[in-house]
Amino acid sequence: MSSATASRRIRSGDGQWRGPTRPYDIAKEFVIALVVVSLLSIGLAALFSSPDEKAITLREWATNAPNDFSATVAAELAGTSGTATYGAPYVDVADAGQKIGPVNLQKWAGVRIPVDSAKQFVVDPLTAVSGDGETKDALAAWTAAPTDQQQGWASAYADAIAAAPDGDPAQAEAGDYGPVPVLTASMLSAAQRGGLDGPVALGGLFYQTDYTTSVLFLADGTYLEDKAVEQHLGGGQWGMMNETGSYPGQAWLWLYSFWYQIKPFNDEENTYGANADALIWAIMMLLTLGFVFIPFIPGVRDLPRWIPVHRLVWKRYYAQQEGTRVRR
Repeated sequence: MSSATASRRIRSGDGQWRGPTRPYDIAKEFVIALVVVSLLSIGLAALFSSPDEKAITLREWATNAPNDFSATVAAELAGTSGTATYGAPYVDVADAGQKIGPVNLQKWAGVRIPVDSAKQFVVDPLTAVSGDGETKDALAAWTAAPTDQQQGWASAYADAIAAAPDGDPAQAEAGDYGPVPVLTASMLSAAQRGGLDGPVALGGLFYQTDYTTSVLFLADGTYLEDKAVEQHLGGGQWGMMNETGSYPGQAWLWLYSFWYQIKPFNDEENTYGANADALIWAIMMLLTLGFVFIPFIPGVRDLPRWIPVHRLVWKRYYAQQEGTRVRR
């Protein structure tokens, strides 16, 4: 008697199962599966997971690289920092932003997250966290001065810091810097105390979930970039597809990251390197469209027939198909 016939007879009649049975404990199976999967997850995470690096804080930056922090504060006040000159979506700067030929994509997007670097990165935080008289007087002097005077003070002080040994503000040459040295020193002191990492200092809201301001300020210095390079996360280190510590991460991003490693895109001194982000984005969009429309591109769609690699992968299937045709 065939198994199919036996199965039909066992299920005949009222439709109830008449065959052999055995005990089955679904709760026990669930517990065993949960324990096994949990142990595997913990073990594999311990062996292969990337390091859980702590977030970089403004306090850490000011403590470990005080000269870089002070130089960044002076640049924010002078309006010469990376954020202040970046263009859209933060500030309206003529001709700023990356282009694809004559098309300025950043300009098209417009200023959607307006940032006044001097006010939001320096003046507002000091107003929120500082209570000493000297800082209040310096803030009053800065606020009362016209914009040209403010930029003159800050630019002169930023140049003096850049020319000082090791970029040390304490060794900068004397000059007419107005209240800028006091504001810079107060920012450094507040950051080293941890005052700028509080909920109100950079952002203005007690329950803060938007850290755009503090991240932009941190990125304007060299400390964050140096840390990224140290962790093998730089653009020239295939950082887009790495985890911290050069651990392999998003390997599927290799094609996107590849373009940043080759000329002319890895040289910011030329037009292609200066607009690398926009140009590489355009290249990836064209490649994506190419993949989408492969079935409609003459020549490309015929490659599988000319280079039948798939027949090697599925050789058993094709052998069976050939055998079927022969028997027919």
